[in-house]
Amino acid sequence: MVNPMALLECDLGDVVLQALTVGPEDGPLALCLHGFPDTAHTFRHMSVHLAQRGYRVVAPFMRGYAPSSVSARNDYHIATLALDAIRLHDMLHGDERAVLIGHDWGAAAAYAASSAEPSRWYRVVTMALPPLALVATALSDFDQLRQSWYMFYFQHPHAEAVVRQNRLTFLARLWSEWSPGYDAAGDLALVREALETPEHLRAAIGYYRAMFEATDRLKPAAVTITASMFDAPVVPVMYLHGELDGCVRADRLDTPLAYLAPGSRFELVAHAGHFVHLERPAVVHALIDQFLGD
Repeated sequence: MVNPMALLECDLGDVVLQALTVGPEDGPLALCLHGFPDTAHTFRHMSVHLAQRGYRVVAPFMRGYAPSSVSARNDYHIATLALDAIRLHDMLHGDERAVLIGHDWGAAAAYAASSAEPSRWYRVVTMALPPLALVATALSDFDQLRQSWYMFYFQHPHAEAVVRQNRLTFLARLWSEWSPGYDAAGDLALVREALETPEHLRAAIGYYRAMFEATDRLKPAAVTITASMFDAPVVPVMYLHGELDGCVRADRLDTPLAYLAPGSRFELVAHAGHFVHLERPAVVHALIDQFLGD
């Protein structure tokens, strides 16, 4: 029997993160990082499954997503997201048994955090985003660039005003194109709660704007992480991707294992789009069980 999820507050200084947590406090840490446009509730199926396996599951609302605060420094760089994961590992008394799980932007943070400090993580699970070095290659491909148009549109200063129209219909369209056929009504209601204020929506879009920012404004620890993000990986990763993903093209993913550590796995999940863990939870959970072992 798993107790209901509780809300945990984690003050990281620049930002205060609220996190959903479930499972035994003395269990190994399973840190679950969500992406865009999503919330910590995206792990509602996986959290219960991992808690039943004995993990202490913690799923933060990523910086800028309510009820977490926006960043005081307006810092949403990928290295800072990774640093948040590392600091949460410390704050939550994680050890070498910890599992790091990320979807979309959460996957980007997981790749960076595990490359920077591999001794903290037993295994990493990423979903919907290939290894960072492969992302850089994919963004030179015309077809993938066409799929990634929104990343460049978000650089426009008026992007927030457009996205905010009609109760974030823009984001609903992204969900429908990225995961065709999935009923995201409940998820979108939660996304609206997380991004309903201009400040929080600006923060979520700020992740994309930070992609093109210079690193000289980052904290020294984040600069160090940036330097290590494309190093040869050490921690085994299981990378899961939906075959129908309308955000990152599955037909551009023929060599992801070449960018991952020995012992890694790549699984293309049938009948699933971008939000693979919501669309095919039983399949995803079984694959994670196989990867984590006993």
